[in-house]
Amino acid sequence: MSHGDVHGAIDAVWRIESAKIVAVVARMLRDVGLAEEVAQDALVAALERWPVDGVPDKPAAWLMTTAKHRALDHIRRDGMQAGKHEEIVQDMAALGTDHTPDFVDALAEASEDEIGDDLLRLVFTACHPVLSVDARIALTLRLLGGLSTDEIARAFLASEPAIAQRIVRAKRSLTAAKVPFEVPRGPDLAARLADVLEVVYLIFNEGYSATAGDDWMRPALCDEALRLGRVLAGLAPREPEVHGLVALMEIQASRTAARTDAQGRPVLLLDQDRARWDPLLIRRGLAALARAQALDGAQGPYALQAAIAACHARAHRAEDTDWALIASLYESLARVTPSPVVELNRAVAVGMAQGPAAGLALVDKLANDASLSQYHWLPSVRGDLLAKLGRASEARAEFERAAALTRNQRERALLLARAAAAQ
Repeated sequence: MSHGDVHGAIDAVWRIESAKIVAVVARMLRDVGLAEEVAQDALVAALERWPVDGVPDKPAAWLMTTAKHRALDHIRRDGMQAGKHEEIVQDMAALGTDHTPDFVDALAEASEDEIGDDLLRLVFTACHPVLSVDARIALTLRLLGGLSTDEIARAFLASEPAIAQRIVRAKRSLTAAKVPFEVPRGPDLAARLADVLEVVYLIFNEGYSATAGDDWMRPALCDEALRLGRVLAGLAPREPEVHGLVALMEIQASRTAARTDAQGRPVLLLDQDRARWDPLLIRRGLAALARAQALDGAQGPYALQAAIAACHARAHRAEDTDWALIASLYESLARVTPSPVVELNRAVAVGMAQGPAAGLALVDKLANDASLSQYHWLPSVRGDLLAKLGRASEARAEFERAAALTRNQRERALLLARAAAAQ
């Protein structure tokens, strides 16, 4: 295997496993910032050893074991061993276990609560109120999603240096405040739930439409976000927005198989083979939406977005889509959570319901919004509407501008193809 192939394998494994490694090490060290450093040490070790020794049979286990041992080195070096042994003894006694496990395994396995989910603890720790809302989201995307600073910056429509500083400050704040690595209970759970839901959905979105790289989607992130959403629904069964988010993710995830062709190229929503949509995920999503609505949560932002997704899911053909209802739902969403991105989506729906000229009028109102200046969907939507109006040269220019803004190779190819078709 060439060095390039080895590095590709390391990158692929790291993308999938980094959050789990950070989460396990964070439980050992009780320090999220230090846990990420230790996990990065394991990554560096892989970059040094695998090109020489070859990719191990179980690369994820290799990274996890290496990270655990690096964490143990930190514990011993910092004189924490005695305290950790005491915690392990207490934890094992609580579990009714009368034997003493290996120290490394004990650190990894002890301190389990009834949820038994390190990743969920990692989310809630990163979303602690000691941090600003933006810092919570950025840090969790970094730790749980394994996203680069650049990818997070694009998700936030913010500059990369600003996001980098935000993440560094967040980790320092968690360490300084000695934030416990745990899932909150009672009032603290409800207070922090909204930020966690936002983080989970941002992770899902990164998996659903990758901001960078050679792939249109990163399904592992979608799967992880869905798993976390379902766990959250079990944790807070009376919270309608939890079910609203789960409904939204289930319905969107149902389209995964139809969103790319055999060559991995993107297939837009209206061109998808709806027979390939997953009926089980659609049923699960519609059931979750019904639960959110039964809890008087129909006007929550996630429930409204799920209702929009349900309009597509219920339409057996693209031409059967109720665009007028979708436009109305986006109008409600804009009142609940005002955002230029919501307005852009509403413009798409209006363009479908009332004609491209009506949609273009709404899009043009957003042209000078600074937060959308690097958002490739703005020129992409404008190009689509211009093409439908027969303004080919203008449409081509917009598609080319959108292609220049995106960092996803598949998406760039699609936009350039649309530009050529407009010409």
